[in-house]
Amino acid sequence: MRPPALAPPAAAPTGPVPTHRLRGLPDEPPARRPVRSRADTEAEQLLRRTAQYLLRDVDGLARELVAMIREREPAYPATMGPEELRLEVRSSLESSVHTLLDPAGTWEAARLCSWQIGARRAQRELPLDALLHAFRLGGALVWRRLVDTATRREPDRAHLLLHSAAGIWSFVDEHSDLITQAYRLVESQTAREHRERARALVQSLLDGTTRISDLPTAAAALDLPERGRYVVAALAGPAGPPRHPAEAAATPADPPPGVRILRHRGSEGEHALVLLGDADPADVADCLGRRRGTRVGIGPVVEELAELGTARRAADIALRTCTADGDVALLNERLPAALVVSLPDFGAALVERALGPVLELDHQDRESMLTTLSVWLDSAGSAQRAGSRLFCHRNTVLNRLRRYEQLSGRSLNDPRNVVELSLALDAHRLLAA
Repeated sequence: MRPPALAPPAAAPTGPVPTHRLRGLPDEPPARRPVRSRADTEAEQLLRRTAQYLLRDVDGLARELVAMIREREPAYPATMGPEELRLEVRSSLESSVHTLLDPAGTWEAARLCSWQIGARRAQRELPLDALLHAFRLGGALVWRRLVDTATRREPDRAHLLLHSAAGIWSFVDEHSDLITQAYRLVESQTAREHRERARALVQSLLDGTTRISDLPTAAAALDLPERGRYVVAALAGPAGPPRHPAEAAATPADPPPGVRILRHRGSEGEHALVLLGDADPADVADCLGRRRGTRVGIGPVVEELAELGTARRAADIALRTCTADGDVALLNERLPAALVVSLPDFGAALVERALGPVLELDHQDRESMLTTLSVWLDSAGSAQRAGSRLFCHRNTVLNRLRRYEQLSGRSLNDPRNVVELSLALDAHRLLAA
């Protein structure tokens, strides 16, 4: 991934502030240049003279800091080579020492250097705390070298460096903040790119357009096995508001052990890619609803990622067999209903063939007849059980069944006619939904 073109936010330079930067608050007179004591001036001069010596030995400083980093921060060797580390350390040290010599003229370059280091280390996934620790090791090394050099070369004036200590550590804090900002920004961008890539991979798997040669890459990126027990679920929200306020607050159940669920919202609706492990498809139904009332269609189990496209299409068909909020449809348990929704034209023809005369009745008679036929089929053809469920006498059920036979000209003693009636009732319920 290319480093993003990031620019650090502007901030005031360390050291003396140019006159044109001295401004007061709105509606107040311009700020005056602060009064500087003789000790401050001598301290600045000593700091610059001492920094000149550090600049001449910046390679030695870099070698010492690299050794400290490699000893105290083991995360570095895992993310960058020794030469890359040496060059980065040298660049940072040289930029920092130049800032001691010319604060106003080099502060922008120094800030940019720190910003780019934070961005690069985020791209290499070096832990931020390791990066900040290394930067503070560099600050401590520069300060120690300044004190040692001043003590050795100008022992009578070395104490004046104390006047510069606050500014130097303020520089370290400011640049630590810059590094953190750059790191967080790149980290956020990288995470977004990873999410987008994962989304594209899941979409390709669900569409069935992933090339066989790309399956290992997709499996590694999504941390999924190429071969395993998978199902795809198609999800749809409630057709209306929740029946009770508590339904809106209901949360999905946790997945069973070993189950992973990847949700995906695409142009063709919302789906869930489910790695089942040893679980059954029915075990994950309660984990998929965003709230009670969500409809779920679950396709058959497949054995590898390459079959997810077929599994997704089957899940879409299963979802179309749901007509009530809260319904969960396992395709293998609804094959007749899946058949009629897959071939809606044939389903409509079957409705006309088996139910045409019934649908011409007035509303009350039509609904009474359709309900009786459905309950009778659900009662395994028992008029007694159907009557109990309909709160009427068994003879009432038998009378309605005979009336159906008279209207349709079809005998319910013929198993083929019963099969057609069952499919026609499914088609009428599903295609009219």
